[in-house]
Amino acid sequence: MRSLLIQLDDSTAKRLERIAPARQRKRADFIREAVKEAIRRHEYARMREAYRLQPDSAEEADDWSSAEEFQA
Repeated sequence: MRSLLIQLDDSTAKRLERIAPARQRKRADFIREAVKEAIRRHEYARMREAYRLQPDSAEEADDWSSAEEFQA
């Protein structure tokens, strides 16, 4: 696993410490998950934009007109 050194302003560092204390190793996990979520959101936004610019044609789209209702 690669290590990164980041710098946070004092206000952000204090707020992070409140929700993810370093002594419990929660801070690194919290930052890792936040980065993964930011990457996922960015990738989904790019995908949505690609579909907006070039949507599926009627022939390529799934036909849901005869879909069955799911009963749980």
